[in-house]
Amino acid sequence: MTTETIRSEITGTVWKIVAEAGAELEADDTIMILESMKMEIPVLAPEAGRVLKLLVAEGAPVREGQEVAVFEEE
Repeated sequence: MTTETIRSEITGTVWKIVAEAGAELEADDTIMILESMKMEIPVLAPEAGRVLKLLVAEGAPVREGQEVAVFEEE
């Protein structure tokens, strides 16, 4: 199993956490939704696996390239 850090692709705000730590996801399932300039941008699971840790909370500001979650691929 490989551990990967998921990074934000935009500067914005964490609008909604969809998958809590420990959640089992399939490839391209949504981990969280970021909001920037009234657009909602999903942060997706890169592969099937599990969310190990969330590094941000709902409502928190994020910047492009910031680490937002730790993910373990199957």
